[in-house]
Amino acid sequence: MKKIIIDTDPGHDDALALMLAVKSGMFDILAITTVAGNSTIENCTRNARYIMKLVDSEDIPIYSGSEKPLKRDLILANVHGKSGLEGIDPANESNLTRNAVDKIISLIEKNPEEITLVTLGPLSNVALAIQKNPESMKKLKEVIIMGGAIRVPGNKNRVAEFNFFVDPDAADIVFKFPVKKTIVPLDVCNKVQMQLSDFERISNEKLKTPVLAMMKPFIENIYKYDMKIKAALVYDALTVYYLINPKICKIKKYNIQIETESNLTRGMAVADLRDRPEAGPNVSVVEYIPKERFVNDFVGVLSR
Repeated sequence: MKKIIIDTDPGHDDALALMLAVKSGMFDILAITTVAGNSTIENCTRNARYIMKLVDSEDIPIYSGSEKPLKRDLILANVHGKSGLEGIDPANESNLTRNAVDKIISLIEKNPEEITLVTLGPLSNVALAIQKNPESMKKLKEVIIMGGAIRVPGNKNRVAEFNFFVDPDAADIVFKFPVKKTIVPLDVCNKVQMQLSDFERISNEKLKTPVLAMMKPFIENIYKYDMKIKAALVYDALTVYYLINPKICKIKKYNIQIETESNLTRGMAVADLRDRPEAGPNVSVVEYIPKERFVNDFVGVLSR
């Protein structure tokens, strides 16, 4: 089983990703670390604990991390509502531990070259860990990142995807760090849209009921605040799915830098698309995930 740490800011799509990761049975999830992004650190951590209880995995440790970006004020997402999980609005305690960065470092030290770090939110925790102990972070096997918009418009400004927009300075640190990286950008996520009827196919009633409760306002809010579509965009679930089934996905390598200076293009993942890039590739980009295969597999796994 692949050893993974999931760094996340739940979030509706994060919730689906966590369910998929656990129910797939393919991963040894060493920890879940939370970061402020889609909502506050209190909400994101509380939501993560709620989801783990829902999938009978409260034994997986949850450590809370960064409460804000490295250098900037926190900007929250609209599509997830005030609680971060509108439709469910969990009421359990967040029980903040405030030690995610140290836990990431210590777990990597105990499992050198074995851990895949799956990041589903802003990269604040990862960047702080790199700054604190770069030698330990070099012992990561790889980092799988939900983020970026390469050839499509952004979902937070004209060109930037939300996670990189929220903490561009952290993304910049991670992209410059010498560790194997793969990103799942908006380019592929926008093409894999799920309808409410897809979620209704989940046969496990314990998950189906809360998933439908979450997805109804999520779909409404995506239409209201984001793209003019009446469907769920399940970015983070696709990121976990890539790790489950990488062979059916298409990947291409690029040199990408993160824009940190401009207000207009803050957080843009600037890919060198020229025939002769001035530098070698530093990241793999997932460019295709088959929609029907993903939806069928997702429904199948959550129905277990």
